[in-house]
Order: sequence, then structure tokens, then C-alpha cells
Amino acid sequence: MPEAPHAAVPGEVLAEVLAELEELDDPRVREANEKRGDDHGVNLSRLRTVAKRLKTQHPLARELWASGETSARLLAILICRPKEFSRDELDAMLRESRAPKAHDWLVNYVVKKSPHVEELRVAWTADADPVVASAGWALTTERVAKSPEGLDLSGLLDTIEAEMKDAPDRLQWAMNHDLAQIGISHAEYRARAIDIGERLEVLKDYPTPPNCTSPFAPVWIAEIVGRQGA
Repeated sequence: MPEAPHAAVPGEVLAEVLAELEELDDPRVREANEKRGDDHGVNLSRLRTVAKRLKTQHPLARELWASGETSARLLAILICRPKEFSRDELDAMLRESRAPKAHDWLVNYVVKKSPHVEELRVAWTADADPVVASAGWALTTERVAKSPEGLDLSGLLDTIEAEMKDAPDRLQWAMNHDLAQIGISHAEYRARAIDIGERLEVLKDYPTPPNCTSPFAPVWIAEIVGRQGA
């Protein structure tokens, strides 16, 4: 059955929102974000205020996304209806999302609420593009924590053990999160997860601010499990 045509958004409405985002662009915020690989300068609290005023407007969200501007895409994520995107749309959107914040928000605020989430998780995890694959691993971490039934946790640990050490940064980070989550959520695999983390030493020396949990998996696992009293 062909997809229904998308509702049109008056050009002046889109122009007004884009102009507002441009006015909110702060050079200091942009400079700080660019150090993390993000190419926008809008304070996220202010962006959320705009989204709260606009409320859910899925057609406008589509137009904002199509603009290609990262701040507009972040706003689009906040005002869209996640379940109205097709599987192919979400796949294309993720592949366009090279800015880390847009990538993370798309996965966490949209894809996780989509009926296509499991199909995309499987496809993305096996993708040759490490940024796309990192999204698959992020979705796997969600399942490890909340709905592990049917997951091959031992197989996931095999893959992490073999591939995480030399994985590109964003994929490595996502695999490391999965490693830690397996150790935190599944006591029967905890010792192996800790052992893998200790041997690979991924993120062992990552600078961690005071009162924050280290992303080094053995430390991360021990701290969260200790808090849970498990």
C-alpha cells in the first residue's frame, strides 16, 4: 500500500521557526559544542522551550529535519510523532545524522518509540558504517537492560571481546556501554564482563569529573552494582 502524502507546511511557518533558531544561536555555545563534534549553537534548554510552545507538529518536524540544520533537526525530534516515521525514513535519517547530539536524540527519543525498533536494531548492528552500527549497539544496550529475552548475551560478549578494542570511537563507546550493562544487569555474566573490560582497558584512562562514574567498564559495573546492593 503506498505511503500517504505528507501534509504541507506553509513556507512562512517554517521560515519563522528557522529564523527563531538562528536568533538563538550563541557563538559561545557553538564553540563549546564544536569541541564535541556538534555543529550548532542553540542552548538546549531554550530549544526545549521552543518545542514546548510549538507542541507536537509532525509535518513541521519533517520540514525542519529536511533543512539539514542540526538545531532544526533537534527541534524536529522534540515535536515529531515517532510512530509516524516508516522504517526506511528512520534508516535514512540516522544515516544523515552525523552530529552526535542529533544522532543520540534520534535513537533515544524517536527510534526507541518506533514499531520498527527491533528490525532497525538488528540491521544497524551489522552495518559496515561504524556510526550506524553504534546506534544498533545503543538499542541493544536498551534491550540488555529492559528486555533481554532472546538476546545471545554470551555471543554479544564474544563480539565485544573480539572487536571493541580497535573499533572507531563512537562504536567503541556504544559497545563499551553494552559491556557494562551486561555486567550490571546480568549477574551470571558479570565476572566475564569485568574480565573483558580489565583485559581490553578501553576507556580506562578516560578523564572523569568528580562525583561522576567512570566509563571504564569494571569500575562502572562495580559502582552501579554496589549502589543497587546486588
